[in-house]
Amino acid sequence: MIDIPEELAATQALYNGDKGREFITALPALVDEFLERWELRPDGTALHGVAALVLPVVRRTDGTPAALKLQLLDEESVGEPVALRRWDGDGAVRLLDHDPVTHTMLLERLDSTRMLSTLPGTRDAVLVIAGLLAHLTAGPAPAGIRRLGDIAQAMLDETPAALRRIPDPEIRRTVADCAAAVREVAGEPGDRLLHWDLHDENVLASDRAPWLAIDPKPLAGDPGFELWPALDNRFEADEITWRFDAMTDVLGLDRARARAWTMGRLLQNALWEIEDGRAVEDRQLEIAHRLRTPGA
Repeated sequence: MIDIPEELAATQALYNGDKGREFITALPALVDEFLERWELRPDGTALHGVAALVLPVVRRTDGTPAALKLQLLDEESVGEPVALRRWDGDGAVRLLDHDPVTHTMLLERLDSTRMLSTLPGTRDAVLVIAGLLAHLTAGPAPAGIRRLGDIAQAMLDETPAALRRIPDPEIRRTVADCAAAVREVAGEPGDRLLHWDLHDENVLASDRAPWLAIDPKPLAGDPGFELWPALDNRFEADEITWRFDAMTDVLGLDRARARAWTMGRLLQNALWEIEDGRAVEDRQLEIAHRLRTPGA
C-alpha cells in the first residue's frame, strides 16, 4: 500500500473534480496491479507533479531501475507514449512499457534530485533546453498527435469574445496584437513533433546523457511554439531578448515566425486566464512587450 500525496489529491480535486477524486481513490489498487503485472518492486518514495504519481521501482527480473508513472488521461497527455516511442531516448526519457487502457507508463529512471533548475546560471539552462529541442523537434510528428493548426484556429475563434472581457485597454491591445501575429502564421502551422512544455523543471539529469526531457504534452507544429516556457520560467525581464535570440539561433528558426508563434503562447495563456476569470500575469505581458520591441 502506498501513501497518496495530499497535494496530488488536492490538485486532482481542484482541476478534475469527481474524475480526479475517482482517479485518486483508484490509485493504490492501480499501483498494485502494475507492480504485479510488470514484475516490479517499489524502490523509494513516490513523487508527484500536478497531474501524475511517479513511483521509483526496480524490475524484479533483472534489477533495472525504472519509474512507474500513473496519471489521469487528458487531451494534453494522450500523445505522451507516442512521442516518447518516436524519440526513443534521443533527448527524452525512454519509454519501457505502456498500458493503453489506463495510460500507465514504465519509464527509464532519471535523477529526480537534479533538475535543470539546479544550474545556477539561467543562460546555461536555456542553452540546454535549446539543444534538447533541436533533437526533439527534428522530425515530423506521428499520425494522431493533436495539431497546432487546429489549436491556433480555435484560439482565433475565441479571441473576439475574450477581448470584450478585458477591461484594461492596454492589455486588450496586447492580446489583440498576439492574435494578429498568430493569424499571420496560422496557415503554415508546421508538422514537427513538439514537446510543448520544456522548461527547466521538466529536464532531469541522467547517467546516459547529461540532461533529458520528461513530461511532454505533444503537438505537431512549428518549433517556434516551443520557446515560451524557457522565456517564462525563472523569469528575468532583461534576459528575454537574449533567451529568444539564443534559442532561435540554436534551432535555426526564422525569428519573425518564431516571434509570432511565441506571441501565440501568450494568447493561449491569456484565453485560459480570461476563461477562469483571472487577469493576465504581468510577467507574461512583459515577454510580449519585449518581443514586440525592435531588435528583440
